[in-house]
Amino acid sequence: MLLNCSEVSPQRAGGRRVKRSCFEKFPSSLLSMDHIWEECKIQAFDSETQNLIKAALKDSSAVDLEKLSEAIVDQSLKDRSLCRDAGHICYALVQTEAKHSNTNVFRRNLLTRLQKEFVEREETRKRSVQEWVCVVSFICNIFDYLKVNNTPMTALVDPVYDCLFRLSQPDALLNEEEVDCLALQLHRVGEQLEKLNAQRMDQLFYVLRDGFLLQDNLSSMTRLLLLEVLEFRASGWTLSAAAQRYYYSEVVD
Repeated sequence: MLLNCSEVSPQRAGGRRVKRSCFEKFPSSLLSMDHIWEECKIQAFDSETQNLIKAALKDSSAVDLEKLSEAIVDQSLKDRSLCRDAGHICYALVQTEAKHSNTNVFRRNLLTRLQKEFVEREETRKRSVQEWVCVVSFICNIFDYLKVNNTPMTALVDPVYDCLFRLSQPDALLNEEEVDCLALQLHRVGEQLEKLNAQRMDQLFYVLRDGFLLQDNLSSMTRLLLLEVLEFRASGWTLSAAAQRYYYSEVVD
């Protein structure tokens, strides 16, 4: 996990404390090497990858960007907490390369690798639910941070939806780790996704509603998370302070 680099946000999703990295103190447009390394002191990546990132943020042409993108994905898929901040790092690397080299080698290789992970998602889930959850978290974070002309990458909309639909299936609802991932990603990118394809969001929430109402073997925590997500969207992708206190108190109890 990231060391010396996170704080507890006063906002809570579904009663869970939402850990917020120090990246979130800055607008995406202000991310720089100084912010990343002097403020956060990221220690989650191995030393070789840290050195590659530092070098790429100084001069992207001096680094094997394909190797760097592979290293970032490989390590992120082993640590769900790292997926959160990897999106910031990838954004900074893409911006640096575009500014200094006017190329998109890093972004192209990153998206190619994500496509591979997406295609193999069912095999990944069968092998390791933890790794599968990391795949979903990473794809959603890249969707959240990587923009084209300040708009979300439309090529990622359907893959993100497909992952969320998979997390909403009856077998996935029996696994609290998958349900927690589903809830977190809907908090992160749900509103963006709905603006891009409201029909699929309606379909997703029909599935979630039916799971909540009709599936009788769900844990109490899963029911709480689903209820919170249903209320979150119904309230315009926000929760009142009273609702946040309610869900938080239920989790604590």
